[in-house]
Amino acid sequence: RWIQRGCPPFDVDDAVDDVELSEEDRGPWYGPVRKTSDYFSLIYDAAVHLIERGEAFVDELTAEEMREYRGTLTEAGKESPWRNRSIEENLELFRGMRNGDYPEGKYVLRAKIDMSSPNLNMRDPVIYRIKHESHQATGDEWCIYPMYDFSHPIADAAEGVTHSLCTLEFE
Repeated sequence: RWIQRGCPPFDVDDAVDDVELSEEDRGPWYGPVRKTSDYFSLIYDAAVHLIERGEAFVDELTAEEMREYRGTLTEAGKESPWRNRSIEENLELFRGMRNGDYPEGKYVLRAKIDMSSPNLNMRDPVIYRIKHESHQATGDEWCIYPMYDFSHPIADAAEGVTHSLCTLEFE
């Protein structure tokens, strides 16, 4: 109904504030705008939980080395030499990443999945990286950022999303 009446699905600028719309006219997306950054603390805690369970590790391979270690469609990858460091050391390094103790590119956090998976995306993917850049919503509170494939399902779960339509550009 809201599309047929020419109503915007949500307020997009100040000019729209003068228009009185019912919730029904505002469309199915009416409500507060939510951002992944609203859940950065929860996502960080999930990463710490993975480290504590031995299911994630801080890696220091370069991007080029990671590509070499990943393998090919026909050959299994090799485990990073940093994959089996202790849980305590991984926690200490990840906290240092969070505190801004290291430069960009020095470390990443990777999930321990399967270096022989036929799906190259499942070969110990990066789930956090260091980025010393001010964020549009959180300012300078964070200098590590979760990767989309890690953060998206956590944020969706926090919002009660049960179905998510995603396209293949993320593969």
